[in-house]
Amino acid sequence: MPKSPNKDVYSRMLFFLGWLAAQGGAWYSPSLPDYHYYLLHNRIRPNPKTGELEPALLSPATVKAHLATIRGRYQTLLHDNRIRDLLYTALPQHITDSANRKAMVDELLIRLENDIHPRHTPIQEITVQDTPDAAHLRLTPNQVRALVRAPGMGTLPGARDTAMIALMVCTGIREAELVTLNVDDLRQMLGGELALRVQRGKGGKQRLVPYGPLDWCLVYVQRWLNAAEVPQGAVFRGIYKGGKHVRKTRITERAVNLIMNQYPISIEGRLTTVQPHDLRRTYARNAYEKGMDVERIRQNLGHESVSTTQGYIGTLDGVQRRPPEMFRLPHSVKELNQT
Repeated sequence: MPKSPNKDVYSRMLFFLGWLAAQGGAWYSPSLPDYHYYLLHNRIRPNPKTGELEPALLSPATVKAHLATIRGRYQTLLHDNRIRDLLYTALPQHITDSANRKAMVDELLIRLENDIHPRHTPIQEITVQDTPDAAHLRLTPNQVRALVRAPGMGTLPGARDTAMIALMVCTGIREAELVTLNVDDLRQMLGGELALRVQRGKGGKQRLVPYGPLDWCLVYVQRWLNAAEVPQGAVFRGIYKGGKHVRKTRITERAVNLIMNQYPISIEGRLTTVQPHDLRRTYARNAYEKGMDVERIRQNLGHESVSTTQGYIGTLDGVQRRPPEMFRLPHSVKELNQT
């Protein structure tokens, strides 16, 4: 294991070493072809809910990344004289002839280098041209309406959850961006357009997302803030057991996903759980179908793009990036006043 691995390298190496130990193998005999086959065809792990073992196969691209990490670490070891010294020390003591000892170490290192060579673990990647609709969930306007109405507004948790869902679907923000929102981020201006400020998006980038006609989501957010008596600081917070009192601490990303699991909606006759990232896809798909061009959607979602293209296009202002009226206010004015 390297001295200061990043989390991907650490997890990949830790998983590989665990597999190697389970096979009774040694570090100098990595058996990468077998490990490659295991990741693609035989990998299993315990179900976090039931504890039962179930298939957990990796995609060819992920397996390729795993093997590249392991090969890279072995390449470092092969060029480290301390490893050669370690192998000399590990040889049986009855082999005293220096030429024989050197030959054995050389043979072992050659075999190790051959074992980690990519030609022994070829991975065929399939390029996917078309993705079926079932692979990613994108809600229709009617489904959005059903989801926003699902939590109800008569309780404190219901008010919060309604506000969270409405804000995510009307701005396309990530759950990580949702949980870091402060009250003063909700009403910023961009080119004369009311906008949401994302203080720290993916890659540490700040952006503004114009609401346009989707500013009705702020009705729900403000109802939550009023009910929770939150004038400033974190917008979305935890609620104590019993549902009557609001915590001072921010809600977590994990909590957002657990909350979304509470509100499945009917899609094609089947109850389906909607996750936060599905709402980003929903925002993008509906905006595009309503005539919003891809570049404006890209900027609102905070996605990366080809730097040359971005240099030619430049940053669009708030009026140009104003989203169309994709979703209507799910509750009537009468309903809002009654709850």
